[in-house]
Amino acid sequence: MNGQRFRVLFLSQRNSARSMMAESIANNIGRGQLEAFSAGVRPAASVDPVAMELLHHAGLPVPDHPPRHVREFSAPDAPPFDFVFTLSDTAAGEAPPMWPGHPITAHWRCTDPEEFEDELDRRMALIRTRSELERRLRVFINLPMESLDRMSLQAQLDAMGDSR
Repeated sequence: MNGQRFRVLFLSQRNSARSMMAESIANNIGRGQLEAFSAGVRPAASVDPVAMELLHHAGLPVPDHPPRHVREFSAPDAPPFDFVFTLSDTAAGEAPPMWPGHPITAHWRCTDPEEFEDELDRRMALIRTRSELERRLRVFINLPMESLDRMSLQAQLDAMGDSR
């Protein structure tokens, strides 16, 4: 990533677990090259405590904001993003807003922890999600951005979302 700074937005349905974890991981491993944010298409009332516990346990910073709505980042006067990643099928299925800056978008599906009633299964799904996100983001930050055109970069990001 040659020192250039990129603004990244992670979207999920509720912005309570998956996108919050992605924001934390990206800001941590991005080391100043990524400025990550997260939002939801239907934000939850509060942050998922298990997801935040798993971030803390991994030594990652816990975002210090409540779940936010995507409108906060898609307004015409919002700062532009370079990349927008959807993490839930619900967020990916929504009609996308007109993003300021025309960012590259990709769908990196992550399992919805709400699919699990059993607390242990839910916790394991979140652990897998954290690991998947970290793996994808490590690959992402090591892409040779300066040598990839927009179509090549889009293909790389789409392929990363297909690998689970």
